[in-house]
Amino acid sequence: MTQNDLTLRTHELTLNGGLQLRVDEQGSGRPIVLLHGGAGPRSLAGLAAALAPEARVLVPTHPGFGGTSRPEWFDSVADLGLAYAELLERLELRDAILIGQSLGGWVAAETALRDASRLSGLVLMNAVGVHVDGHPITNVNALSPAELSALAYYDPARFRIDPATLTPELLAIIAGNRATLNVYGGPNQYDPKLLRRLARVRVPALMIWGENDGVVDVAYGRGFAAGFAQSRFELLEKAGHFPNLEQPERTLSLIREFAKAPSAAK
Repeated sequence: MTQNDLTLRTHELTLNGGLQLRVDEQGSGRPIVLLHGGAGPRSLAGLAAALAPEARVLVPTHPGFGGTSRPEWFDSVADLGLAYAELLERLELRDAILIGQSLGGWVAAETALRDASRLSGLVLMNAVGVHVDGHPITNVNALSPAELSALAYYDPARFRIDPATLTPELLAIIAGNRATLNVYGGPNQYDPKLLRRLARVRVPALMIWGENDGVVDVAYGRGFAAGFAQSRFELLEKAGHFPNLEQPERTLSLIREFAKAPSAAK
């Protein structure tokens, strides 16, 4: 692998219906596609960089996040699932691992339901998107950044943002991300029918779950995992909604192990 292979490259693709999609890419080899949650693509930057020396890593930005535009007609997780199924086909990706965190996990499941022919496995990290009786998704809409951080992290002090660093441009992106999250996920952040559909996903799923998540608890994660025909649940201590940020080495190890397993190859 040369240094040039690891250089971050950004593409602007036009999909069906004129949808504009920004995709960051680095590395080469087996494709791994990372789908971000409400925090935007920057929350997966560290994981993408760690995987790039051994894989072709692609990180699309969901339209409307990160200051990108979103057509008015493009307004659901189903739309995202169709778009990423098209992306896999357009780029002729095969034997790909699709990784999603939070909202991105929901999108990964929707993508696999529409077309899993180019996938060999899913990795969902503290995903939302299903309804599990008795274990609701916390409504984060009314929470302040500090309140949300307290729920999302095992050690929120590590991820405290200095208000002095929040430029008007960054504040606008954060506000846009939150608004777009609500457009895609709605007020409840789940599809009441999704859990029953997951058995139709024909590739194995690895569920990586931060034990200390106050947004979606462990029982919710186990209920989500049970919906898949093939799933494995891995609980990470001292991690919350972002296990890739709080336990990066353990998360990376689990992904590498899963990608190499015979059951994750078609």
